[in-house]
Amino acid sequence: MAAVLFGLVLVGAALLGAPRPAPAGEAITVFAAASLKTALDEISALYAEGGGTAVVSLGGSAALARQIQYGAPAQVFISANTAWMDALESGGLIDAASRVNLLTNRLVLIAGRDVQTDLAIAQGFDLAGELGSGKLAMALVDAVPAGIYGKSALQSLGVWDAVEPKVAQADNVRAALMLVAMGETDFGIVYATDAAADPRVRVIGLFPPESHPPILYPAAVVAGPAQDQGQAFLDFLRTPAATEVFLRQGFGLAESGS
Repeated sequence: MAAVLFGLVLVGAALLGAPRPAPAGEAITVFAAASLKTALDEISALYAEGGGTAVVSLGGSAALARQIQYGAPAQVFISANTAWMDALESGGLIDAASRVNLLTNRLVLIAGRDVQTDLAIAQGFDLAGELGSGKLAMALVDAVPAGIYGKSALQSLGVWDAVEPKVAQADNVRAALMLVAMGETDFGIVYATDAAADPRVRVIGLFPPESHPPILYPAAVVAGPAQDQGQAFLDFLRTPAATEVFLRQGFGLAESGS
């Protein structure tokens, strides 16, 4: 089972795509949290209709931030938490003036469509017992925002110690989603928007917002060449057309408080 899980994680990472440089003068590269995949697929297509080209490379926020630290050529970074954006700002690697809190999200417990359970999220709920000998899919709990939020929520609810040995960690939240969707694990913790993107899973319940830090998606232009083009794409993310896509996918707007 461990080998199968590891293989699926690698497949998930491959499907999301590895960061790559944009051709000079032709496109900008956007590094974005994996949970934004469905929305940014649609938004980048809308952007192209207006004559712009954005190559969107998705992955765990931690991995993408580290690649920027190592000099990977990107013009825009969208993280699923503030900590990784803070790290880049403190290193002078983003244009601090361009930084905005773009979106919000919710954290959910999911199960496969065929999994029968009456489990309800509450203080001390018996998630470990429900898992039995099975596994709980989560993004990397000490590095990837979705995993960090999930671990915090389980700790707050007093069940982390019992659940920790049963966690199957994935490189990013979409890889964790895939493990549940393909039936390799019965349960997983992902964002509400991820759950909505795959009909093979269903939401068991929402984690209380107070059980974990606020889920915020900061976005900023990466310092370096093509900052004007990066700002143009960042501005497009806040247009009515892009906003409609984000809201339809289930995100909230951080700046408006919705």
